[in-house]
Amino acid sequence: MAGDARGLLNDLLPEFERADLMVANLECPLIGEPSPIMKTGPIFGAPGDCIKAIKNAGIGVLCLANNHILDHGGAGLINTLKVCAQEGVETVGAGKNLAAAGRIVVRDCGGVRVGLLAAAEHEFSIAGENSPGANPLDLITFVRNIREHRASFDFLVMLLHGAAEFFAPTPRIQNTCRFMIEMGADVVIVQHPHILGGYENYLGGHIVYGQGALLMDEDIYRNRKSFHEGFLVKLTLNVQLTTAGFQKSQNSPSSQLTLIPFTQSDPEPGARRMVPEREQAFYECLAERSRMILDKRFVEAEWVKFCEENKHGYIGSLLGFNRVMHKLNRNGLLFRLLYGKRPLLGVRNLIQCETHREAIETIFQHQLCERS
Repeated sequence: MAGDARGLLNDLLPEFERADLMVANLECPLIGEPSPIMKTGPIFGAPGDCIKAIKNAGIGVLCLANNHILDHGGAGLINTLKVCAQEGVETVGAGKNLAAAGRIVVRDCGGVRVGLLAAAEHEFSIAGENSPGANPLDLITFVRNIREHRASFDFLVMLLHGAAEFFAPTPRIQNTCRFMIEMGADVVIVQHPHILGGYENYLGGHIVYGQGALLMDEDIYRNRKSFHEGFLVKLTLNVQLTTAGFQKSQNSPSSQLTLIPFTQSDPEPGARRMVPEREQAFYECLAERSRMILDKRFVEAEWVKFCEENKHGYIGSLLGFNRVMHKLNRNGLLFRLLYGKRPLLGVRNLIQCETHREAIETIFQHQLCERS
């Protein structure tokens, strides 16, 4: 709260200060008073004064499109927008309503108009037509947004909050990211997995499937080695400025992606550059991961393995198990005793069929609104 950016970022701070534009994901609201919502999973929030350290770190834009930005309801998000505006830190990916949340932020970087767009998967944080929240991931809206505003930016960075925690990429997320490149994004960065998901160059654009966490000192994650490692994404644009304005270079890629490894909360709070003897092994591991995810069969097999390992938790939550029932179903016993094949085929049909799923979502939305 004292605004000590150096105490948080240590020897990473010069990288922040040298950048023409520094963008970060803020995965909690900056609140005045606690007002936690009813939800599943952890609830995060930080004092509004934390914006001082963010500002002093040279961060010019904060991405708010994530699954925690409404953890303290609309009041928490509105306060976040207010304190950011007061300190001159721009926000993207969330707003007072759906239209504001989907706004493409454009920043001038040495004569290049860099567009920033952010979206999150549908969890507890999504904006409504007239209610605050995050911009929802919707590919139809994404394409329309890009087409409508294409003339306002030269280079587009898409920040996507999705995939499974501690797993990346899922087959669907990989397909989604590639589609976004095909539709006009130059870079897509996935922020939610909290692990190193690998990267790829696709049709001249960059995709990063998970960077790790930069500053997140939570006890519930400390036993995961991967939680303490991550990397900054440094993007260098290769451009030609003419009397007509910006042009992408014809002789080189439109951008160069560089990774800057760091460790965080390991064990001291804060982030710092990875020591050289650890850095080389890190690069090799990430390069191997990036090579492997280019194989569609590998990605699908890893996803099936992840789902198999977590199936009892997922199915229990889908069927409305409480804490005691979840414990009894740890190895699938309760599930096997209570549910036969035919009822499960019905559940599968409700999930797979687009119209059935739309009906279920609408029913739950209206049912929960009536109870609130």
